[in-house]
Amino acid sequence: MIKRSSDEKADYAQWKEGLICRRLLGWLSDQYAIFRVLPDDIDEAMDFLDTPSSKGFVIHFHKTNYSRREVIHLFDYLKEQVLTLNYKTQISDLRTYNRPDWVETTERHYLKPRPNFIQGEKLKQAFGNVMIEVELRDDKVRNLRFRATSYKDHQFEDALDFKDLMTALLV
Repeated sequence: MIKRSSDEKADYAQWKEGLICRRLLGWLSDQYAIFRVLPDDIDEAMDFLDTPSSKGFVIHFHKTNYSRREVIHLFDYLKEQVLTLNYKTQISDLRTYNRPDWVETTERHYLKPRPNFIQGEKLKQAFGNVMIEVELRDDKVRNLRFRATSYKDHQFEDALDFKDLMTALLV
């Protein structure tokens, strides 16, 4: 499980009020707006996923000057924002793998909408299941991935629009 120390939590609270947080969220908001109109014109450090069942983005932080601290704070911020949407944390863990040329560490948050079992009604899936991952190579940030995966199933209502999830993330 991912556990943050009291010092890390205090640093995160300060980061949320700071300029770097506003810059990152503003940049992400701008890139999403560009992607929706001119997808070929987004920043090279950004990619968006848009398939019928999965929507999301990848930020290639190895192409930016953001620090590991700033990326981990963004990672936790995205989780915090999703939790405000009636989601619960299913998994929050850290895994390390020895690769031939580097050590890969992945921190991930996997969130699911809170269940709403009402007899005779379809299940609400909100935006689907949400996976947020940070990939590090030799303790240097490589990528941050955010993906919402919905179900196309007769038991579930259609997922809510991803643009509404992005709006909620970027407040």
